[in-house]
Amino acid sequence: MPRHRPDSPDFVKEEFPLYWLARVYGVYTMEMERALKPIGLDIPSWRALLILAERGTSSMSEISLHAIAKLSTVTKLVYRMKAEGLVDTATSELDARVTVVTLTAQGRQAIERGQLATRHIFQRSFEGLTPTQIRRLNESLHQILDNLSPRHADVAAGRPPSGESEGDAD
Repeated sequence: MPRHRPDSPDFVKEEFPLYWLARVYGVYTMEMERALKPIGLDIPSWRALLILAERGTSSMSEISLHAIAKLSTVTKLVYRMKAEGLVDTATSELDARVTVVTLTAQGRQAIERGQLATRHIFQRSFEGLTPTQIRRLNESLHQILDNLSPRHADVAAGRPPSGESEGDAD
């Protein structure tokens, strides 16, 4: 049995990719918190701002999916960000159950401040890696995420695949 599997009698944690992933995420989180706090941001707000910058308008469910956070947590976050003037909310024209979120000018300025405050973290993070290595790393991580998804787990266990998430109502 491979040494990278925790169920192996020959298991070696340094050969377990998720050990390294957890360590990287822990250090990344500490560095990001340290960089964002002086400019009045936190990691959840930063994630939401970047999601909105990339996607334009997003529903709370979309933010929840991409920020890897519970919908109830994102709802509280968005309304805090709205009170801070970083985002606006509105009811979707297509579905009155859906709340859509957009960046304000103040939110775009917060992104610019955040990018300046965190740029050094990203430069250091990928130092010594080629674009090909970064692409392959992203592909591998995407595959692991897919393997861990509920749909994949259902199929592997011989169950019918789970349905899509329960609507997009916020």
